[in-house]
Amino acid sequence: MKACLTALACLHFAFAAVHADELGMKPMFNGRNLDGFTQRGGKAKYAWQDGQLVGTSVPGGENSFLCTDRDYSDFILEYEFKVDPPLNSGVQIRSGCYEKNGQVVTRSTDGKEKKRNVHAGRVHGYQVEIDPSDRAWSGGIYDEAGRGWLCNLADNEPARKAFKQNEWNKVRVVCQGDSIKTWLNGVPAADLTDDEHPTGFIAFQVHAVHNDKSKLGKTVRWRNIMIKELPAKVASGQ
Repeated sequence: MKACLTALACLHFAFAAVHADELGMKPMFNGRNLDGFTQRGGKAKYAWQDGQLVGTSVPGGENSFLCTDRDYSDFILEYEFKVDPPLNSGVQIRSGCYEKNGQVVTRSTDGKEKKRNVHAGRVHGYQVEIDPSDRAWSGGIYDEAGRGWLCNLADNEPARKAFKQNEWNKVRVVCQGDSIKTWLNGVPAADLTDDEHPTGFIAFQVHAVHNDKSKLGKTVRWRNIMIKELPAKVASGQ
């Protein structure tokens, strides 16, 4: 089941939710290196530098993902990002990777069946978009290697305008059961109801650039990456 609320419906987001009790928020990285994470997919370069996770694009046609070594189900995730404008990126949540080569069948948002050939190690799942293009869909939710866009920002002008080009942007993600909500710089972005991926790893993407010289060596940076896990009873409304 999938449902994505429009910009008007997003207005029902409680302002207090953005400023909920922060007790229990913990850093995802140890502040020294990338221990606890595994790279999957492409060969983009990842490094921990001056309190930031830095992803740098390299030649190649496969998306790169720096993935947590454990899974998360219900949580509050916060981070700031700054991206070089030519790049596209994102943060995977509740994601997985295919264990072997094969074919998967998904249904697009219009209900049409779609067959896709996948290879072992291909990352799939929800992605919170980082989009510095004129489209400005940062904070929207995309189903990587699956159904495609689940909740874009085409009808959410306030969220599109909230993006700050060449500056740090703050994202908040709240996953509770089949509900996924995002905020960009305090502005409600996506409000998705979907039960396709109830749990999985979190990953930081550097999008493939193939051999586009204008995108080679460009970076996406994250900092202040914090998470608070929520108990199941909160996610189920008990």
